Amino acid sequence: MNRLDTRNPDFAQQFHALHDWDANLDPQIEERVREIVAAVRDRGDAALREYTERFDGLHTDSSADLEIPRNHWEQALHGLEPGQRAALEKAAQRIRSYHEHQRSTSWTFTETDGTVLGQRILPLSRVGIYVPGGKAAYPSSVLMNAIPAHVAGVQEIIMTVPTPQGQVNPWVLAAAAIAGVDRVFCVGGAQAVAALAYGTESVPAVDKIVGPGNIYVATAKRMVFGRVGIDMIAGPSEILVISDGSAPAEWLAWDLLSQAEHDELAQSILISWDDEHIESVLTAVDTALAVLDRAPIARKSWADRGAVIRVRDRAEACTIADRIAPEHLELAVADPEDWLADIHNAGAIFMGIHSCEALGDYVAGPNHVLPTGGSARFSSALGVYDFIKRSSLIHVSPAGAAQLGRIAEGLAQGEGLTAHARSAACRIPKAGS
Repeated sequence: MNRLDTRNPDFAQQFHALHDWDANLDPQIEERVREIVAAVRDRGDAALREYTERFDGLHTDSSADLEIPRNHWEQALHGLEPGQRAALEKAAQRIRSYHEHQRSTSWTFTETDGTVLGQRILPLSRVGIYVPGGKAAYPSSVLMNAIPAHVAGVQEIIMTVPTPQGQVNPWVLAAAAIAGVDRVFCVGGAQAVAALAYGTESVPAVDKIVGPGNIYVATAKRMVFGRVGIDMIAGPSEILVISDGSAPAEWLAWDLLSQAEHDELAQSILISWDDEHIESVLTAVDTALAVLDRAPIARKSWADRGAVIRVRDRAEACTIADRIAPEHLELAVADPEDWLADIHNAGAIFMGIHSCEALGDYVAGPNHVLPTGGSARFSSALGVYDFIKRSSLIHVSPAGAAQLGRIAEGLAQGEGLTAHARSAACRIPKAGS
């Protein structure tokens, strides 16, 4: 675990080393992913089945075996214990309710000369959602990716999820049934991204791919961008907790480890100006690690990438938080609303000591697919707006063409674009006409 103190003269160098770490610069991974994407693009299902057997240990007798039939989802849903099913359905209801507030509608306005301008909003036709299935199963990711697409009105939602050794997690299939997914394929990794981007004999090509994954998935999404849309290039999960000492140390220890247990590359950071509180949290982390089921993963994450940053005061805490631009920011402080004006960069902000990140992951309602690696400076949580497209509407009246044509003609001439100028000018009524 890294210990930083803004009062130390070498803080800037230490912070740079902590913050500018990058897990996405492995040329060997990039080359492997490039080969996989090209093979699936060129050979379709044949390559997809080969990679599924090689990487997931799942043998398929035919391309039809790549798809999980809908009746299997329904069986998974009905097979859950009543309490488990109720939890999934309640989470889905809250996620849907939140995202319905994000709906956008088309609009127009009419200018005085009769020209009508506006914007038409339509859902995407088909999207692909990638659901991780390696170190843990994530039914919550099914809900968070599929429900906003469904709310947006997407016509067809295609889901891919790896099934190592053919083991299908019933929670994931049950979530697909609840969330409005249309088809599910048991493929993962870069090969799933390639299949969604280019289409194969079995997997239909989509307009956009969303959902988190490992470095191979992230690299593949970067490569196919342009052929399809993507939500973001997601890196390892992150949490930043700013504490004024008002939260119990044990609570914050579990909050920090809730990200560390995701994988070894996840990052958990505590910022505080209370020395005694910092030591209490560190002691609580050690105690929690002793009983954590995924302790080997969490311990390595905490040791390699975890950090405590001792700051002078609240203002310094906010400045550093904005520089980090974390995926999850917990304001474990007495008056979190009073802090908002000083926080500008965060994927999701959890306000107050009872608003733990785990609630946001599962059931609060806002989306848990969030920008990582500092990209919260310029990007946002996944939402309904990621599943729509906007077309500008321009219906120019004759009077409008006469006025706008003269302006456009002059600008086009200034740019040396004669056809543009003539195109605008020919719509200007001739004198006496």
